[in-house]
Amino acid sequence: MTISQKVQKIAPSLTLEITAKAKKLKAEGVSVIGFGAGEPDFNTPEYINNSAKKAIDDGFTKYTPASGMVELKKAICEKFKKDNGLEYVPEQIVISTGAKSSLYHAICAIIDDGDQVILPSPYWLTYPELVGLAGGETVYVKTDKSTGYKMTASQLKSAITNKTKALILNSPNNPTGSVYTKEEIIEIAKVCQEYGLYVVSDEIYEKLIYDGEEHYSIASVNEYMKEHTIVINGVSKSYAMTGWRIGYLAAPIKIAKAISSMQSHTTSNACSISQYASVTALTAPEGDEFISKMQKIFDDRRKFMIEKLSKFENIEIAKPSGAFYVFIDVSKNYGKSYDGSVINGSMSFADLALKEGVALIPGVAFGDDNCVRLSYAISMEDIEEGLNRLNAFLSKLK
Repeated sequence: MTISQKVQKIAPSLTLEITAKAKKLKAEGVSVIGFGAGEPDFNTPEYINNSAKKAIDDGFTKYTPASGMVELKKAICEKFKKDNGLEYVPEQIVISTGAKSSLYHAICAIIDDGDQVILPSPYWLTYPELVGLAGGETVYVKTDKSTGYKMTASQLKSAITNKTKALILNSPNNPTGSVYTKEEIIEIAKVCQEYGLYVVSDEIYEKLIYDGEEHYSIASVNEYMKEHTIVINGVSKSYAMTGWRIGYLAAPIKIAKAISSMQSHTTSNACSISQYASVTALTAPEGDEFISKMQKIFDDRRKFMIEKLSKFENIEIAKPSGAFYVFIDVSKNYGKSYDGSVINGSMSFADLALKEGVALIPGVAFGDDNCVRLSYAISMEDIEEGLNRLNAFLSKLK
C-alpha cells in the first residue's frame, strides 16, 4: 500500500512534538511549565453549557443542513454587522467543524493545482499544509521585528507572479500577536485589487486585542474586497469553546455554495448540539461580559510577560498587540552550549530549555528559526515560574 504524494508531503507538527516531550517528562514526575497552549485556559461559560444541555434535553441531536443551522447563520450575520460593519445573508455563511475545517474548505474552493498562495511569515503552521493538500504552492513573504512582523503592501506586490491566486492574512496573528492597522489593511487591499487576488482572512483572534488597537477586516475595505474575501472565524477563542469545534466562514454566494457542496461530502454538518450552544454564545448578553473579562486577564498576563522578558539578556521581543502569544528572538544565544550541547536553532533551544523544566514552541515551526513562541493562556503563577526557569536556562548558557 502506498501513501498519496500530497499526504506524504505533510510535515509533522513540531508543536505536538515538543508537547509530547513535555508530557512524557511530566509523566515521569518532572515538573514542566508549558508555554505551548493554543487555547484559552478558561472553562466555557455556564450559560453556554446550559444551552447545550437544553439542546440535548429537547432532542436536538439530529442532522442539520450540511452548511449549518439557519438560526446560527443568522446570529453570525448579526455578529458581522455589529462587529465588522459587514452585511451578509445566511446563504453566504458556512458552519464547519472548527475554523481549521473552514480554512481547508475555503482554500480548496479557490485553489487549483499549481496556483500560488502568498503567506506572510511567521505564520500558523497549518496554512502551508492546507495549501499543499489543495494542490497549491505557498509563497512566503518574510517579515521581521522592524515592521512588528507585519507584511507591507510593497512586499506583497513584489511576491506576486502570474500564478498568484490568493493571499492568506491572519490578524491578530499566531504566532506573533501582531495586529494590522486599518491603514495597513487598506494598502494591502489596494494591491489585492490591482492584481485580482482572493484573500482568505483568518480573524479567529479578533476579540483578543490590546493597547487600544482595533480589529479591521479586509473584507470591509470596499465592495470589491468583500467579493474577493473569505472571512474565517469561530467561537473557539472568543468564548473558550475550543473543544466544541465550531468554525464559520463568510464568502461571496458562489463560493459559499461551492464550499457547502464540498462540505456535504466531507464532514457534513458540524455537531448539532455545539451549533445550538453557539447561537447562545453569539446572542446572549452575557457574552460581551465574558469576553471583556477574559481579555482583561490576558492583557494583564501579556503586560507581565513583556515587562519580565524585557529584562532578560540576549533576547529581543516585538510587543504583541493581539491573540495570546509572545514571539521572542533568541538567536543571540545560538552557538552557545548548555550541558555540553550546542544551540544551533530554535528546535535545539527549545529541546535544551525543556531540561530546565520549561516547554517552548520553536519558531522554525512558524517559519522563523530565530524565535520561540510563548503562550500566556496559562495561569499567572505558571507564567512567573516558567519565565524564572527560562531566565535560569539563559544564565547557564556558555
